[in-house]
Amino acid sequence: MFVLTTALAAGVFCWAVPQRGRVAAVLALWLLGLGALALSGFFYAHTHTLPPRLLLAIGPPLLGVVLLVATARGRCFLAQLRPEALTLFHVVRVPVELVLLGLAYHRAVPTLMTFEGRNWDIVTGLTAPVVYYVVFSRQQLGRWGLLVWNIAGLVLLLNIVAHAVLAVPSPLQKLAFEQPNVAVLYFPFVWLPGCVVPLALVAHLAALQQLLTPVKEPARAG
Repeated sequence: MFVLTTALAAGVFCWAVPQRGRVAAVLALWLLGLGALALSGFFYAHTHTLPPRLLLAIGPPLLGVVLLVATARGRCFLAQLRPEALTLFHVVRVPVELVLLGLAYHRAVPTLMTFEGRNWDIVTGLTAPVVYYVVFSRQQLGRWGLLVWNIAGLVLLLNIVAHAVLAVPSPLQKLAFEQPNVAVLYFPFVWLPGCVVPLALVAHLAALQQLLTPVKEPARAG
């Protein structure tokens, strides 16, 4: 289920990109490389090293997000993403939450990472198709409504990311010592922090940039 969820996330994100071939190739290579590392035992073999080995899965995507936001070329890329696809992308957060719930039942993640604990990220996924319909089909709600929804979704995303990072077995672990977040150290769940979460972050940041950029009024003749 999570392999299909990751494929859905990558596919919908590529749908948002005007020239999707290069982005699809980069995502495919990254997922294959990350999956190979996870299958080799690289992440779970030594969980108490500094820096944590999981940083190799999180660091490159995070650096990519920073470059997208901080550089003119990156901001130009974000401005070209299709806003309706960026909204529908967040539907993938529903199967992600269901997978996390199953992993919690199998004692691979702590309950606090599910909607039975401190993770309410599923709300964004459940409301994404409604927001898409109201904003892009019915032409209602408007820019400010979509802006508020994206800010709320970003807050919920950062909330679960913080809890997940602090629950991973490492010298930096601060939460869930009775049941750490071990699933992300294994294939295919390493794709969650290494791909799905960064794509969700980019989808929110791109939408916020587009919504906060003043709309240029067409020049009047004469």
